Amino acid sequence: MKLNFSIIIPVYNRPKEIDELLESLTKQDFSHDFEVLIIEDGSTEKCGSIIEKYTNQLNLKYFFKENSGAGASRNFGMQKALGNYFIILDSDVIVPKQYLSEVKKALENNFTDAFGGPDAAHKSFTALQKAINYSMTSVLTTGGIRGKKQAVGKFQPRSFNLGLSKKGFDKTNGFSKMKNGEDIDLTFRLWEHGFETQLIEKAFVFHKRRSSIKQFFKQTYGFGTARPILNRNYPKTSKFTYWFPSLFIVGLGLAILGFLFGFPQLLYFYGFYFVLIFIDSLFQNKKVQVAFLSVVTTLTQFFGYGLGFLKSQFQLKK
Repeated sequence: MKLNFSIIIPVYNRPKEIDELLESLTKQDFSHDFEVLIIEDGSTEKCGSIIEKYTNQLNLKYFFKENSGAGASRNFGMQKALGNYFIILDSDVIVPKQYLSEVKKALENNFTDAFGGPDAAHKSFTALQKAINYSMTSVLTTGGIRGKKQAVGKFQPRSFNLGLSKKGFDKTNGFSKMKNGEDIDLTFRLWEHGFETQLIEKAFVFHKRRSSIKQFFKQTYGFGTARPILNRNYPKTSKFTYWFPSLFIVGLGLAILGFLFGFPQLLYFYGFYFVLIFIDSLFQNKKVQVAFLSVVTTLTQFFGYGLGFLKSQFQLKK
């Protein structure tokens, strides 16, 4: 099958990020045509003027619609697209120049109807963004399952960097109305229809993620609330490891209580773990500030996801 790519980018109040993303798309070493669809999801800070800067460099289509959420906006874009393979990107990513070439090469060698790619931290990112990226991708945190072939069974693509064939979209109707976890829900439905997914390790993007601890907590909390719903809807995919962040924060609470009552051993274990996080992040990022913030973001990730998971789990039991 000849691949014709349509890049779908939903955006909500992020004109600066769209500018950076479109600029990176103009620098692709890809020699074939591709279209880019920007779906403005009811933004008050519109990016129309940004789009105009790139109309002579990219095959751009711009749509403004009432706010309906990222999943519905991605579906809207795929319905309007002319290609036979859709690439869905978050508006806060930057794409390296070889991205499309690597996707094409991988799909021609091993075609699957969906793929996902990893994320990395760009050198221009803030210390906090680099720390968040560390927490979301490190093998020492729950992020270790993302973008690591040896750490996963069947790969579950994430919507910040996801590919989907038109055939797969037509069969599944794209993203569901779930507020969080809609990308994983799509993956499970693809599997149910007999489609395969894969990780394309070289098709990475630079992902800015959230710009504050509060935003990051809110994001991971949302991820946590989605997992019990997915476990209920797709019981065969449920794993004990999804409980790990919740058990981690419960254990930390017990460790602090134990320390107060003269039993510090468990708290020493947690201290050793956070020292390990600091050293590993320092080794990877070469910055003490990033290493320190990595401890903070790892705690935030565990508490956000763990609390969201527990709340959702007990609500489903009612």
